[in-house]
Amino acid sequence: MFKVNNLVILSLLVGATSGFVTPSAVSRPSLAVGSSTVEDATFTSEGAKKQIGNDSFLNQDLMSRAQNGPGKKNEESLKIGIVGAGLAGMVAAMDLADAGHEVEMFELRPFVGGKVSSWQDKDGNHIEMGLHVFFGCYYNLFGIMKRTGGFDKNLRIKEHIHTFVNEGGKLGALDFQFPIGAPVSGLQAFARTEQLGVEDKFHNALRLGTSPIVRALVDFDGGMDMVRELDEITFTEWFTQLGGSRGSLDRMWDAIAYALGFLDCDTISARCMLTIFMLFAIRTEASVLRMLDGSPQTGLHDPIIKYLEDRNVKINLSTGCRDIVHDLDPETGLPTRVRGIKVGQKEELKEFDAVIAALDVPGVKKVLPENFRKYDFFDKIYNLDTVPIATVQVRFDGWVTELNDEARMMDISGDQSDGRGGGIDNLLYSVDTEFSCFADLAVTSPGDYYKEGEGSLIQAVFDERATGRSNEQLVEDCINQLHKIFPSSKKLNCTWSNVVKLGQSLYREKVGQDKFRPTQATPISNFFLAGSYTYQDYLDSMEGATRSGLMVADEIIARADGPTGLKSLSRAAKALEDAAPAKKAPFFAKE
Repeated sequence: MFKVNNLVILSLLVGATSGFVTPSAVSRPSLAVGSSTVEDATFTSEGAKKQIGNDSFLNQDLMSRAQNGPGKKNEESLKIGIVGAGLAGMVAAMDLADAGHEVEMFELRPFVGGKVSSWQDKDGNHIEMGLHVFFGCYYNLFGIMKRTGGFDKNLRIKEHIHTFVNEGGKLGALDFQFPIGAPVSGLQAFARTEQLGVEDKFHNALRLGTSPIVRALVDFDGGMDMVRELDEITFTEWFTQLGGSRGSLDRMWDAIAYALGFLDCDTISARCMLTIFMLFAIRTEASVLRMLDGSPQTGLHDPIIKYLEDRNVKINLSTGCRDIVHDLDPETGLPTRVRGIKVGQKEELKEFDAVIAALDVPGVKKVLPENFRKYDFFDKIYNLDTVPIATVQVRFDGWVTELNDEARMMDISGDQSDGRGGGIDNLLYSVDTEFSCFADLAVTSPGDYYKEGEGSLIQAVFDERATGRSNEQLVEDCINQLHKIFPSSKKLNCTWSNVVKLGQSLYREKVGQDKFRPTQATPISNFFLAGSYTYQDYLDSMEGATRSGLMVADEIIARADGPTGLKSLSRAAKALEDAAPAKKAPFFAKE
């Protein structure tokens, strides 16, 4: 799931992890072994293939793969440049370094993490770009955290309940705690939820009972194939076709849709929503939630950075990609091979055997040279849109989510239990506020957020309905809406606040978008993509980013060696370049 000062906001709104790009290209004779075709974009590695398709949803062995690394050391050592130091780029760097390659990373921002970034302000407050929750089916990400030593130490498991907070402090829940696992635990959770009335429960059961989920219980491949075919209609259209009620959408499903992709059910793809429900129905652990003990920087990124530094991976912060230098086929004018990238204010040229653009949607749109769009593969990316969000953090002098005990609500004299204060220790949903998901980080993630003598630190994520409002107005709106669902919190005072705006966040999971997501391998033989928007069967999420990083690493490792491998192609291109001055053909002039 998905984030002050003015300088920070400006850097976030300017772009993602890429820099401004002024494409340059050199026209060169094509190499027989290096010509690029659309077929080059297909996967050649078995590891990448295992991350896509129906089997990938149920494959818990993927955790072992992520934990143990690629399991192969290449004969040839490649020089690999990674543009972007988000989760996808860092995961790819881990595997590539373990496979014996020389990896260098370039990040526009002054910190790593991409959409999962966090940092400290001058007063030591940890600032986040979103609210990050770890679902139990994040097999690959958990494997990475076990590999870096952060899983057991840095994650806190929550009660197996998804809690809704309604106006007046009334609670509803999807309580998955049950002696029998999926799908029975899920069925009883929906049947018993207080969030819906009897009539809406009936219509809800009617629609879910005729869904691909039911077929998947006896024919998983058939059910998943049905889900994949539902990318062209909204969840509302699908849900209301055969009995689903508007009340269910308004009182439950909209909050879940906003939490997944910051869109309501009238906009979000039915495929997107049903993919998650499919996981919940098949795997008991899929709906179990974990949250970091502290911030993403300390709990997730620092262990990865240490892993990379121990393997001599160089991470260049505040160093955006300014240009991708590439060859052109002299006959077709199509880009054929990436030579390197220009980085930083001085546009220093860095040459590599392979380059990965590990960026989000706005970042990759900025970094791709215009003539890459001659390939339909790259041009499709520009059909993807994004959603803006605003992450609001508000600290109080008491415990906002403590509804039952006023004395405890006001007690900030010390820890009340396990490093936490009073209140609900879990992710929370609401359909009566603009922020559909939120949490008290001082309770859920006390490692960095609990402060002795202070109370709740509410972190709430506003979707695009908040666009255009000032930071001050967003803080005021957040407090007023918290008072609406936690009436007792009116007795508390706000002691600190912060707002981080992302003008472009997750890619917009509206209908018809899945077909525009690119694979990690591209038509340019030594140029690759990574990021949670690239094609894998998870949504734009931390697990999706992790999968893409592992997939791109597997693909490069599979292509590194041999007479037609990436290293051989690089040597051949270098030899051709060294011989170029003796040639008279005008293939080396810059465009």
